[in-house]
Amino acid sequence: MTASTKKYRQLRTDVIKHLYYGKMLTLAELSNLTHKSLPLITTMVNNLMADGYVLEYGLAPSTGGRRALTFLLNKEKQSYIIAVAMDQLVTQVVIYDLLNEVRIAAELFPFALNGDPTNTITLIEFLKNYIIRSGIPLEQILGLGIGMPGFVNAAEGVNHTFFKIEGQGNLKEHLTKELGLPVFIDNDSSLIALAELKFGMAKERKDVMVVNVGWGIGLGMIINGSLFRGHSGYAGEFSHIPLSQSNKLCACGKQGCLEVDTSLLVLVERAKLQIKNGMKSSLELSFLDESKLHGDHFLEAAKAGDPLAVSIMADAAFLIGKGLATLIHIINPELIVLGGRGAIAGKMMMAPIEQAIHEFCIPRLAEHTEIKVSALNTESALLGAATLVIENCNFN
Repeated sequence: MTASTKKYRQLRTDVIKHLYYGKMLTLAELSNLTHKSLPLITTMVNNLMADGYVLEYGLAPSTGGRRALTFLLNKEKQSYIIAVAMDQLVTQVVIYDLLNEVRIAAELFPFALNGDPTNTITLIEFLKNYIIRSGIPLEQILGLGIGMPGFVNAAEGVNHTFFKIEGQGNLKEHLTKELGLPVFIDNDSSLIALAELKFGMAKERKDVMVVNVGWGIGLGMIINGSLFRGHSGYAGEFSHIPLSQSNKLCACGKQGCLEVDTSLLVLVERAKLQIKNGMKSSLELSFLDESKLHGDHFLEAAKAGDPLAVSIMADAAFLIGKGLATLIHIINPELIVLGGRGAIAGKMMMAPIEQAIHEFCIPRLAEHTEIKVSALNTESALLGAATLVIENCNFN
């Protein structure tokens, strides 16, 4: 491949990526984003239109001069993305088009992750069946992105916690071979942060921490406008900061981890124990409904103002805020986003988190850090998985 061909292909990919994230852009905007000349971008967009990737959309809003044409990706190009969002109890999968519109309805698959070596086989069977039922040929699928909990090294394609592939290479390579299409994996909290960076409240921000409130407490870190992974790819293990005063043993094998007092699994068990001891709560009836996870019942009860759920959630949120105060001292972020499953009750968590930050954080730092609840809610995990595919694709 010649140097000029390589540059052409890279620019082609870059233009498609900017349109994917920006939705509708003018030639001038694409020129600024890619740092390429307007004539070169015009030629590239014309080529992409000829290939069916790009469409003229219409005129941009007037800025006082001649209105420019806008362009967007063609959702009828028949190029699709499979996004998979996993947590410790449930796996979601959906197929998007290039405009991130759902083309095949999302499915939920109850799938409790553990150390069972059959986890990988179960996941592959579920994904194969979903792809077959979709009716979409493999050649029309750009790739499959998976966000999963655990110690995930995205660059190496390994999950050291839940999916260990003995004698079969790494997980990414194994899934790619079994599914017959490109597969990319990453930590779930990192992808939730990536979704916020590209589509949510962290867009065009430089230094942001995205807290993934779920069955554990994850953290995605955006430093200088990019996802920060750390030296060996495992940055953001917020849930294992030693802030708990209890002697409970964490799943990691250590004591004192934040997670043992703040994960949804722990909060649900705490609510059940208090109900058993005579505390009145709407959760007493809600927990009888097995059509939803008890953690979801708990979050909905907290959002609705159930006194027991609010009290338990407030205690956990205060401890999360104490952990965030520590990180504010180290990173000095401009924004903290509360995301993940727990964003359902995010507004209720705001007061105790802010209280802890004001109590434990130097005011000069605290007053320069905003705290917001994600508007993407539970969709952030799927959007992040789709973004993972786009970030690793070559559109040639």
